[in-house]
Amino acid sequence: MGEILAVGITHYPPLAGRDESMAFILKMMLKNPELPEKLRHVENWPEAMRAEWSNDEGVAAARIHRERLLRALRKTRAQIDAFRPDFIVVWGDDQYENFREDVVPPYCVYAHESFEFGPGTMPKNIWNEPPDKKFHSPGNVAAAKYLAGGLIEAGFDTAYSYKPLHHPLGHAFANAVLYLDYDRKGFPYPIIPFAINCYGRKVCAQRGGLPMFENPPSEAQLDPPAPTPRRLFDLGAATARILSASPWRVALLASSGWSHAFLTEKNHYLFPDTPADRVLYEALRQGNYDAWRNYPAEAVEASGQQEILNWMCLAGALTELRRKPAETEFIDTWIFNSSKCFLFAPAN
Repeated sequence: MGEILAVGITHYPPLAGRDESMAFILKMMLKNPELPEKLRHVENWPEAMRAEWSNDEGVAAARIHRERLLRALRKTRAQIDAFRPDFIVVWGDDQYENFREDVVPPYCVYAHESFEFGPGTMPKNIWNEPPDKKFHSPGNVAAAKYLAGGLIEAGFDTAYSYKPLHHPLGHAFANAVLYLDYDRKGFPYPIIPFAINCYGRKVCAQRGGLPMFENPPSEAQLDPPAPTPRRLFDLGAATARILSASPWRVALLASSGWSHAFLTEKNHYLFPDTPADRVLYEALRQGNYDAWRNYPAEAVEASGQQEILNWMCLAGALTELRRKPAETEFIDTWIFNSSKCFLFAPAN
């Protein structure tokens, strides 16, 4: 019988950059021509947001934010090292990277021999590594095919691939490896990326990224929706069930931020929906997984929580494993674009 470790981390792109650039997304959102004039002025921001911004445009706060993220990442890495998985299944979103107009699967298992990726998308990375440096991670073709086959037999019509289409490895997966190896001591574990179409209606229309203020997509130009939270929850449960019956030691990992400022229209794209995130966080921490499975797709979009769909898979897996998290941490922010959550739930 297989053994499973469940973990959740962030793949927050600005963590690969310098502290002075961590708030760059907020600075871009301040250029929104539809932004209410009042919010263009720092003195009108919420008090906690002003405190983070301070008199240095968030540089000191970025240092603290990075320290908190790194503590959680190093703790997660220690859990993975102690568990020694045969491979890691990574649920992550593809933001118009590998999947574009030619095909957008609801979810896809990567049965690739290996993966190649660079040190992140930030112009100047924190490791001072050249942008053309290449990292390599092994895959596990046999295990990926086993998983895809088991899911298909369980009623989940799962896409699978043997080679990249447009992009060697999206940042949700590459950053998971880069950040778990932030201290550059090596990362020997094979990965099986499990791409989830989290961005749904905006994956092609908005190129899976920042709002297009000058030429926003019309309702007719938006894409079909993402898979529902319920479907992805059940997909995660099936994944845990299939791999529990396998001969392997497996880490199941959700890689994403939670609500994103640049997706949260009701907050004028300036800050994430932290209250909505905290409701889900408390349910997760307490093992109230029904609250996750029954979370409406409309709420995901309204709160800019598209990437939470990766964690829907993880919540479903935890339900199947009948396991509560051993440890969780919620790291919120007003100015650094997204709420972040960390979790690990080892076998009892």
